[in-house]
Amino acid sequence: MTAFATAATTFASKIEMQHRLFAELSRMFALEVPMYDRSLAVNNATNSAVCMLLGKLYPGFSISDAQLERTSGERHGAIRIGRPDEYRWICRFFGCFAMEPHNYYDMTNVGAKSQPIVATAFRSMRNPEHRVFSSLLMTDYFDPATRERIESVLAPRQVFSDIAKQLIEKSEKQGGLDWKDGEALIREGTERIFKWTGQARDHQLYKDLCDAGFKIAADIACFQSHHLNHLTPNTFWIDLYTAAMKFGMGEMDEAEFRRRAANSLRQLAQNADRQYLRLTFRHLTREEIARLPHDAGGASAIEEIVARLVVAMSAPECSFKGLKHSGFKDTTEGPAVGVPVLLRQDAYKALTEPVTFANADGTMINTVHTARFGEIEQRFFATTTKGRELYDRCLSQAEGANADPTLAKRDYVEYQKQYAAPFAAFPMSATELVQQELVLASYHPTGKGLAARGSIGHADLDVLVRDGLVNFEALRYEDFLPVSAAGIFASNLNQYGTKSTAHAKPTYTKQQLEAIMGRQIIDTDAVYLGLQAESILATYEALGVISLMSSQERERLQAACRVLHG
Repeated sequence: MTAFATAATTFASKIEMQHRLFAELSRMFALEVPMYDRSLAVNNATNSAVCMLLGKLYPGFSISDAQLERTSGERHGAIRIGRPDEYRWICRFFGCFAMEPHNYYDMTNVGAKSQPIVATAFRSMRNPEHRVFSSLLMTDYFDPATRERIESVLAPRQVFSDIAKQLIEKSEKQGGLDWKDGEALIREGTERIFKWTGQARDHQLYKDLCDAGFKIAADIACFQSHHLNHLTPNTFWIDLYTAAMKFGMGEMDEAEFRRRAANSLRQLAQNADRQYLRLTFRHLTREEIARLPHDAGGASAIEEIVARLVVAMSAPECSFKGLKHSGFKDTTEGPAVGVPVLLRQDAYKALTEPVTFANADGTMINTVHTARFGEIEQRFFATTTKGRELYDRCLSQAEGANADPTLAKRDYVEYQKQYAAPFAAFPMSATELVQQELVLASYHPTGKGLAARGSIGHADLDVLVRDGLVNFEALRYEDFLPVSAAGIFASNLNQYGTKSTAHAKPTYTKQQLEAIMGRQIIDTDAVYLGLQAESILATYEALGVISLMSSQERERLQAACRVLHG
């Protein structure tokens, strides 16, 4: 064994470091933003209510407090970065935690909701629990004078300390860090890189950018860290969480909350099939889920569960009394309720927080800043190209059908009905979604299939599934929806898009961002296809029919797998 290999065995697991990083970021953010801390308690209460219902629908289903915390604690965050060199350091930082850049998002090119940023999301390729949407301000989006002002105020700041840079370089050179160094790098993240300080520079630039509608640019340019814009927990049924938040924040009375909560749980009871269980609870194996009996009569417990949720919402940790807030979003971004594709997102609106500006002339200005908000998400299934095209058409029709921005507040039931109508083109079950080639899946041999090994005379996947020799589970979507993200930005900042003030609006490319990072961006559509292909090859191997495949099909699947191995 080489000296390097011996040293490598002492390295901390990058995935475990990642879990520790996000746990510490959550603690940091809860101290910075009490609304976030309360929202976590509400999410715990609503996720617990979901699990109560599942226990009734699937006798034998249970979840420990630790499992509930872990599953609810899958998080994504968002940060905004000003300089290309800072962005390169961010990429290298996340690399120490096994997080790679996935997808290129050009937010300057999303129509009326456009913003002066491009982005990628850092996450692990397989089974990611955490991700960070990382935006870079494109200063050439602005006229030369404004660009110069922005770049001048950004130039002197030092977000990464010498210690942080040394630890990152050490991790890259060695291939990892021991726990002592790993903890030190995590502290750099929570005590400096992502920490909110309430300190900013150049109030006049900040004011000019905000007055011109560039609130995101003002948030990026004038502050001294890559502070978290939000940190999003995982909710098991987003409509229940949204109703609970609106109730807790005083936007809904108890009678309306009871009605909305009961309706949400009834919808869940219709959608909570075994694929939903596998999607939501990673600690459960498919064999454990398959053994759970189903009792549709369990839905009769909904009123009792709602009553218990009302009591839980009266606990001090779920109380928003004394906390200033700007209310909750009127509508949820993404597909209509019950359509299990991609993801749905919602949020309490951006908070107004005290800020001190230091100006170049030495003067100090105490004022406020509104940017950080409380997002929530529920993840669903990853679509095929065909499924994504259908989703985009449905979304366009749904937004066109809801031209009245006041409808959701005036008549939420009618709003939901109108929004959902175009999405009727989607099946509601994962099985039908896979069969209609609208979502991707991971395949596996059944016990019956393994028993039949040696007697199967074909490699037709559809027939193998039909005959019960192979089964599948739909793949979970792990990424972002640019239009939904832009909708979150717009509603939280009360600013619906920007237009470039440059002489000619620049065109931005994935290759530009890759050059800044020094890393290639992973195409997640290729990843999902690779995961599906890998599972099919493994299934055929287990069934002993891989030799019955055509050489072209085998080569196609093998080529799809390559993205998973760099």
